Amino acid sequence: MPPKSLKIFSGTATRYLAEKISKSFHQDLGKVNKLLFSDGEFTTVFDETIRGSHVFLIQSTFPPADNLFELLMMIDAAKRASAYKIIAVIPYFGCARQDRKDQPRVAIGAKLVADLLTAAGVDRVITMDLHADQIQGFFNIPVDHLYASAIFVPYIKSLNLTDLVVASPDAGGSKRANSYAKYLGTPMVICHKHRPQPNVVGEMRVIGDVKGKNVVMLDDMIDTAGTLTAAADKMMEQGALSVRAFATHGVLSGKAYENIEKSALTEVVVTDTIPLKDTTCSKIKVLSVADIFAETISCVFNNETISDHFIFRK
Repeated sequence: MPPKSLKIFSGTATRYLAEKISKSFHQDLGKVNKLLFSDGEFTTVFDETIRGSHVFLIQSTFPPADNLFELLMMIDAAKRASAYKIIAVIPYFGCARQDRKDQPRVAIGAKLVADLLTAAGVDRVITMDLHADQIQGFFNIPVDHLYASAIFVPYIKSLNLTDLVVASPDAGGSKRANSYAKYLGTPMVICHKHRPQPNVVGEMRVIGDVKGKNVVMLDDMIDTAGTLTAAADKMMEQGALSVRAFATHGVLSGKAYENIEKSALTEVVVTDTIPLKDTTCSKIKVLSVADIFAETISCVFNNETISDHFIFRK
């Protein structure tokens, strides 16, 4: 049999990250084009042979929906071009917050996206810090779920903070925060936002002691940063020395940048799974996940374990 061939391609929305991944992997990106029609319709075409190759397609699926559809088109094109295996590398898995029916007559968007990817012909998915772990079960194909803890923990340690406390900005993230607290050997606190009625934000409460502590808040994503900044302000009111926030996906929509800049947060650390819309905010630091994805691509291609690359599992 001929030796296995590996090729890495990028969608247009995530090329900035794909270039870092390919550089870390020591391999140039493959040639793929997005052809546009005058009415906005588009198609994708591979400008090199991929027959019999393991094809890795890198594309985060943040809005607009064209990013998801472009990934689906690349998968379909690769399948029709006789690729041996098609692996979708999705650093940020869009619609992940739609993982259940939390009210009547709503769609489960994460399941729909999983079905679309599978129907298009993908053989495997590599992603990072899903909003809910159970989304892996929406697929009937292998899913490699990576964690940003591999870069966050070393950075937290490099800060050399004394009296460190790990916090979750809400009850839903307590499992993640607990994993960090156990690994770092620190106490944990949880923030609880009381809503007296729908769409009315009541009191923000901090469950635990933060007085005289340096607080590190963990979350999978930051959207408008409303809850995050309110929690930080409350902790500072209760005597915290500093509050830093770590989140894998910097969605940062609406007034997020303004909220962060005006808040009591010392620093907000995100990864480059999503490109920043505004790079002028002095409090935001971006760490790259390129090396993690490059190592995982190598492990998948060579049938090696990827669990050795995890500092801990949530």
